[in-house]
Amino acid sequence: MKTVVENSWYDIVGTLGVGIIVLTYILLQAERLRSGQPIYSFLNAVRSGMILVSLYYSFNLPSFVVEVFWLVISVFGIAKALLKNN
Repeated sequence: MKTVVENSWYDIVGTLGVGIIVLTYILLQAERLRSGQPIYSFLNAVRSGMILVSLYYSFNLPSFVVEVFWLVISVFGIAKALLKNN
């Protein structure tokens, strides 16, 4: 079993991605962030990408599937927001 010090760089990247999930959800619940804002979709895309990096090295199919869908939906949200602003 790895200790915190022994974690691989990709575990750290994935854990930071999870931290972004928590931060985004806190901001959403505190009404400091709205789900329609482009930054919301951007943060979700970034965190999904970070978790996918971690999953590349330590694969888990169910997690991979949900993160791919989350990334695609987030990119859709970013595109929708950008097109709405233009």
